[in-house]
Amino acid sequence: MGRIGPDMLLERACPGPVCGVDEAGRGPWAGPVCAAAVILNPRPQIRGLDDSKKLTAKQRAALEQKIKRRAAAWGVGFASVQEIASLNILHATGLAMKRAIEAMAMAPAFALVDGNYAFPLPCPVKTVVGGDGISASIAAASILAKTARDRLMALLDESYPGYGFASHKGYRAPIHARALLERGPCEIHRMSWAPVRLALMGMNPMRAYNAALQETLQFPDVDGANQD
Repeated sequence: MGRIGPDMLLERACPGPVCGVDEAGRGPWAGPVCAAAVILNPRPQIRGLDDSKKLTAKQRAALEQKIKRRAAAWGVGFASVQEIASLNILHATGLAMKRAIEAMAMAPAFALVDGNYAFPLPCPVKTVVGGDGISASIAAASILAKTARDRLMALLDESYPGYGFASHKGYRAPIHARALLERGPCEIHRMSWAPVRLALMGMNPMRAYNAALQETLQFPDVDGANQD
């Protein structure tokens, strides 16, 4: 019988305590990247854990509270738009993950990290492609990262009104594209991202980004600039 949802098999195969680590916000046009780290107790199991993208906002909110109550330890970390610009999105994500682990009340002996890149973290790392659908602790981390970032973007919507951050959280959306064209970028926009640069040139940020357009626009392909 096949696997049904995330479980603790990978955690049991690693030296403990084991934390799951995941991020939210690598691709948006605006806002920081967020990461979370979670060490789950084997019992009681938290029902409903899954990749945060497969859950509704209501489901994520309920699971966030359960994770924080029942986990052995958890932590959340951010890397700012300025750090994304100076480090690039990959290394800024690693910085957010490091901060998340350091924010936990318990130091992990091992980390299971979603994806295929072994970030330099305070403990040994095993990467797990599609980990938020396989590992319960990575799934829990994906939920905490998503809810923390969404909450911050809703707060930033109050500081930078008119862009719709509370609804789209800085991601690709028609309302976001229109606001960029009409108002220009604000302090939390990622200025190296191609959609933001397109808006600065009076062009639709929703346009597909490809090699031909890259040549036409004549600006360097900064790491992350072509992500939606």
